[in-house]
Amino acid sequence: MAETKRQELLEEIQNLKERLRDREAALPAHSVRPHQIQEIEELEEKIAALEGKLAGITKD
Repeated sequence: MAETKRQELLEEIQNLKERLRDREAALPAHSVRPHQIQEIEELEEKIAALEGKLAGITKD
């Protein structure tokens, strides 16, 4: 059970990191809009939260 949850978290983290890379690559060199930065920050927060959950599962 814990291994399944761990694998699911790893997959979700990987998906979010891919989305983050895509969003960062889509940023223009100039005139970045606030919603673009907000979306990147939200993805970073989700990744950090899931990595925290993963660390908790790994310790158990």
